Amino acid sequence: MERILQEEGAVLRHSLVERLEHWVLAISGLVLVFSGFGELPMYKRYMVTEIPGLSWAGDFYVNLKIHYLAAIVFVSVMVFHAVYHGWLGHRGLLPRKGDIRDSARTILSMFGFGEEPKADKYLPEQRLAYVYLAVVGLILVITGIFKVLKNLPPVYFPPWFITLITLVHTFATLFFLLGIIAHVAALIFKVNRPMVKPIFTGKMDLEYARKRHPIWYERLVGKAPAAEEVIAAPDVEGKEERKMEPLQAESAPAPVKESDESAATEKKTEQV
Repeated sequence: MERILQEEGAVLRHSLVERLEHWVLAISGLVLVFSGFGELPMYKRYMVTEIPGLSWAGDFYVNLKIHYLAAIVFVSVMVFHAVYHGWLGHRGLLPRKGDIRDSARTILSMFGFGEEPKADKYLPEQRLAYVYLAVVGLILVITGIFKVLKNLPPVYFPPWFITLITLVHTFATLFFLLGIIAHVAALIFKVNRPMVKPIFTGKMDLEYARKRHPIWYERLVGKAPAAEEVIAAPDVEGKEERKMEPLQAESAPAPVKESDESAATEKKTEQV
């Protein structure tokens, strides 16, 4: 759960589940792109197979099996993401009104034009990129399923449909790849680089969160319990009493016995 870590000067931005989602989806997506292009007769043509360790890249059936395995992982993570975050009610990455305008203002501010609008946990362009990749990913999954079904003996699709599905799948792959490139290219701007660490450790610098994500920061501060300094009161009374007792015993005059006082008085009388 996202929260402020005062002792570390950081904010817990991403949970372990979210980080695993991100990296498993990213790695499986890249494997899908690589193996998908490997099914085309291009790696031998461009001598990719000459690279040490990639001689297998020119084998269509090896790439096909890798593609299927990566697709299973990719789809599984997408389904888990939708169910898990939908169940928990996470809405931070869903687009909001004005995101296109605010994205333009944010990008222009990186080039020195104007000021960046106040941001929540996610920047407006991050929310737009999320929807972009989600839609492209969904198209890839749907067209991919049809491409698998057409290989099954009892299934028949007309040639025009197979051609359409193949073209849509190919272009969706290109748009997916462009989205990944844009996602990584955002790190060219220094202001975005502190967002890299949280995707590895889950923790973002507290001061950066306060300046770059003020809406999110203020909400976190509102959730955080008020810091109360509880100072234990010293046992002053007990110590004073313990110190006073021996003093009273020492300063108290010694009692005089009545018999001694009477004897002294009689002796004085006799002398007189």
